[in-house]
Amino acid sequence: MNDEIKSKALRGTTFVVETESGTKTYESKFLVAALLIYVARGSGTIEPEESAKMIDLIEDYFQLQGAESLEILTQAMAEMAEKPELAQSLAELGHTLGDKDKEDIAVMALKVVAADGRREVAEMEQFNQAVAAIGISPEIVHRAFDRYFAETMPGS
Repeated sequence: MNDEIKSKALRGTTFVVETESGTKTYESKFLVAALLIYVARGSGTIEPEESAKMIDLIEDYFQLQGAESLEILTQAMAEMAEKPELAQSLAELGHTLGDKDKEDIAVMALKVVAADGRREVAEMEQFNQAVAAIGISPEIVHRAFDRYFAETMPGS
């Protein structure tokens, strides 16, 4: 079912979307989940390692239980399938995030790209599109790469 968006509004750090079936509110947790899913789908499918990594990252970042992280990811997948235009609309919420949050999100996305042991060009293109869509500057992306390599290099 395609539930078309009728109106949308940004209220602080909450994104409110009105569709024919009602009004839905999205928090930054949803934005992070949707972004990670978008990047993971860059290769065409989400590998089991990528799913596990996304659950762990959301759990750690938002201090949630594993089941709650899985629920957020599942909801994001369902909502994105039902409302394909939602992805672009969520970018507006991303612009409200601070630089530290944007850097954290970029690091998480890089970890998802690498989760299955392959860094595919399509996934990196999705990463670049996602960070551009939510307004992550090249300087912040550079810091995110530095952090990613510092956290993932052997001996660190």
